Amino acid sequence: MTPPAIDVLVPTCDRPTELATTLAGLAAQTGVAFRVVVSDQSSGPAAFDTPSAATLVAALRRRGTPVALLRHLPRRGIAEHRAFLLAQATADAVLFLDDDVWLEPGVLDRLHRALGELRCGFVAAAMQGLSHLEDRRPHECAPFAVWAGPVRPETVVKDGAAWARWTLHNAANGIHLAEWLGLDTGDLPEPGTWVPYKVAWAAGCVLFDRAALLDAGGFDFWREIPADSHGEDVLSQQRVMARRGGAGILPSGAYHQQSPTSLPGRSASAIDLLPLTPPPA
Repeated sequence: MTPPAIDVLVPTCDRPTELATTLAGLAAQTGVAFRVVVSDQSSGPAAFDTPSAATLVAALRRRGTPVALLRHLPRRGIAEHRAFLLAQATADAVLFLDDDVWLEPGVLDRLHRALGELRCGFVAAAMQGLSHLEDRRPHECAPFAVWAGPVRPETVVKDGAAWARWTLHNAANGIHLAEWLGLDTGDLPEPGTWVPYKVAWAAGCVLFDRAALLDAGGFDFWREIPADSHGEDVLSQQRVMARRGGAGILPSGAYHQQSPTSLPGRSASAIDLLPLTPPPA
């Protein structure tokens, strides 16, 4: 069996329907060997114990994709949950995939190709909201800029010029940008067809070079922030960007299921609590 090139890390909590849908997207991925690690913090039965999720787990395993199903309690915040998942990874690349994101066929292969060709710290397929297909926001797409040449390290400062890129990932902006570039015509794109662009950060579907993420401290900062903090993905990505660079890619092919958040109480953002440069180990 081919060793997995990617560990897909899925944190989940009280979302059995969404998790099954996310697993369905993974079951349709081809072109790159991967392993799936699901870590569940549900207050009741594990989300992966439902018949729907169990069916998708069996389908993945039948096609040769290893799947690890873990329970991780007590809950100590999403940053700690991501740190726990990262500690399970062994592949050179790790995809943090939220439990409410469906991937169309080809996304995993496209992300892996992009990470290998760009040789940066991460590449992201920012999740898109399909309910916003008719909601065009050209003013929010204005910060869009393609990476011309190698992806370089960047220091993104809150409220600085690069910070404005966060609007690129609102609503269905990524779909509209891909259409404008001729990359999304309604048909499934080829895995080798993609364009890298500059980001502030991306949510939902981010493929890291595992060594680059660990070098930037991973999510070990979870001990330094309140358990109900958010923005842990923003801080980790920006720490990686400052060292190795990062990029979004279009087309995305990652779609937000637009379910209510499973993290309703959020006291503060990690990016406001901690410096961009972590202290020496």
